[in-house]
Amino acid sequence: MAKARQPEIPDDIAKMTFEKALTELESIVQKLEGGDVDLEKSIDIYERGTLLKAHCEAKLAAAQAKVEKITLSADGSVSASSADIS
Repeated sequence: MAKARQPEIPDDIAKMTFEKALTELESIVQKLEGGDVDLEKSIDIYERGTLLKAHCEAKLAAAQAKVEKITLSADGSVSASSADIS
């Protein structure tokens, strides 16, 4: 099965923190769920929402890759390894 192509993230979104992107995405969802936006505007903000979602997913994947699993062995020594949390 072919893997879906990732969308090109615009610079203004790429520079956002995870929290800022998530806040804007939540705002878009509320607008779309409210049904008070005309069709053309709905399409535009839906498209931006998909870009924000992709950005948030990339930020989460990067954070997940940095997470380390710390273990304590029976002799009291501590070791760290990449976490397998997928």
